[in-house]
Amino acid sequence: MTTPVTVVQERTIPASIRDFDAIRSDYIDLFAAMTGTTAASAKQWARVAVEGSPAAGRFLAWRVLCALRLEAATSPDTIGGWRIVDRGNEWIRVEARSWFMTANMIFRLEQERLLFATLVRYDNPAGRSIWGLVSAIHRRVAPNFLSGAVARMRRGNDQPGGAPPP
Repeated sequence: MTTPVTVVQERTIPASIRDFDAIRSDYIDLFAAMTGTTAASAKQWARVAVEGSPAAGRFLAWRVLCALRLEAATSPDTIGGWRIVDRGNEWIRVEARSWFMTANMIFRLEQERLLFATLVRYDNPAGRSIWGLVSAIHRRVAPNFLSGAVARMRRGNDQPGGAPPP
């Protein structure tokens, strides 16, 4: 029997996340989950979280609601269409833009804990209003997004789309 995945929203954003705010964001949130492993890299965790989550949900959230311009295909420089803009041994930051905002996702490993931060900068006055509405949905689905990644990794489904490794 596997241990259920608990995800908590952190109310205080630590310096270990704020230090990666290269876009001077207007909005930041942070969720954390215990992973039970230290074997995977931050890039692997990001790929499992993003590319393993349901495609319909990704399309609706990122392309429709947020109007993000994502890359068409995954490559060594992208994760689920998000461009990798910076990374280290225990963290990775990906970015996507729309006509009204710039969004970053940060995945950071701290021992057996995975941190998932969303940072948004409003690039157009409409950004504050649009993200204000979308962020309420985001905060409701982010725990499932993160717990799904942990569950897939625990099952060994750490390949894009959740397929078992070869």
